[in-house]
Amino acid sequence: MSDPDIAAEKKLIRDRLRKARRDYAASLDESTRALLFRRPPGPVMDMIPPGAIVGVYYDIPGEAPARAYARFLCEQGHTVALPAFADRDAPMHFREWSDPFAESDLEDGPFGPQPVADNGEVRPTVLFVPLVAFTETGERMGQGAAHYDGWMANNPGVTAIGMAWDMQKVPNLPTEPHDIPLNAIVTPSQFYGPFT
Repeated sequence: MSDPDIAAEKKLIRDRLRKARRDYAASLDESTRALLFRRPPGPVMDMIPPGAIVGVYYDIPGEAPARAYARFLCEQGHTVALPAFADRDAPMHFREWSDPFAESDLEDGPFGPQPVADNGEVRPTVLFVPLVAFTETGERMGQGAAHYDGWMANNPGVTAIGMAWDMQKVPNLPTEPHDIPLNAIVTPSQFYGPFT
């Protein structure tokens, strides 16, 4: 399959699953949503060494919620970080998120809330990654801008854990050389991995 064919197939999958993800998340009542992703399950915690700097994401509507994980990990003594961008064309980097409870140290960034510049840049060793689709072998499809794949390519050795709804699992995904597989994936009902 040629690169243009792969790009076209990815766009079809991405468009279909973005809508399905939004519809699914919107169908959950508040009490159910509050119970999901409250804290990482045991197999995920086993992948996070003591004192790790843990990158999370500020979830947008439809995405598996990562903010409760941020609060829990902060309580466990981990440094928590969020992606930050100087502008829409700048590469992604991470800044410490020192207040995931009241979110008092966030500012508007080009892609949504991000920590203020005074918080300083950090390099996560464990990274929770949003996704549009995944396979049970660790392949991931993101939003299409390659922010996470680019950052992981420049920071080898990071433990990357995808967060998703169960309905985002697909049998297979078209992949390209720049697509970096995940080390594990967690959903409300399953843990996939760890993968080598």
